[in-house]
Amino acid sequence: MDTHSSDEQFVKLHDMIIGSTSVSGFLGDLSVMAASTLSETADSHIECGVTLRRRKRSATVAGSSDRALVLDKLEQDLGQGPCLTSLETMKPVILADVQTDPRWPEYQKLLAANGCRSVLGVPLALDESQAAALDFFATESGVFSEKVVQRAEGYAELAGRALRLALRIADAQNLAEDLGAALEHRTEINLACGVVMAQNRCSQEEAMAVLTKASSHRNQKLRDLAADILSQVSKGSVSTHFEP
Repeated sequence: MDTHSSDEQFVKLHDMIIGSTSVSGFLGDLSVMAASTLSETADSHIECGVTLRRRKRSATVAGSSDRALVLDKLEQDLGQGPCLTSLETMKPVILADVQTDPRWPEYQKLLAANGCRSVLGVPLALDESQAAALDFFATESGVFSEKVVQRAEGYAELAGRALRLALRIADAQNLAEDLGAALEHRTEINLACGVVMAQNRCSQEEAMAVLTKASSHRNQKLRDLAADILSQVSKGSVSTHFEP
């Protein structure tokens, strides 16, 4: 893959991250682009599934077609095949012909039954706890030549960089949502504490002790107890507000 083509594809991947509302949505777009890229290089119809491995557990998360999703998930269910092997070795793995390769007989029968004759698994390096792989499927044997594999590796390098960015953005968004929820619950508890202080003419420390004891006695989370108290003293729903 030449430098110009590489830069152009990375820009497209970056735009896909911006346009996606979730990691799974981005991976769906990525699989479509990967299938199109290799189909053009091989001059043959190629489909693509994406496998994401986290904490040593693998799952199919996206595909360029329904068949790619099915074939990738069958590999996960059997626990054998070129995509999973590529994740183990972190190297491209080619299944050139399902009729002659002896390595994964059960999976190859399923591939043949679904009209697939050859497969290429290409890993994406992410970090120590997670990795991903592109699973390419072709309806003809011998499609994955050295040229096609090199193109797939070049694309995988770009896709890995883009996926690392997408995962970091998703983690940051999840953290922000968790912090927002924590702040909201903390505010509800503080407001409920104020209600108890007013009703019992006690200190904040004493009011918090009352709430904690009631929470334990009722086997109810403190934030849920606080919400109940606030609903009893307010005619409408109580909401919290944070300025950016």
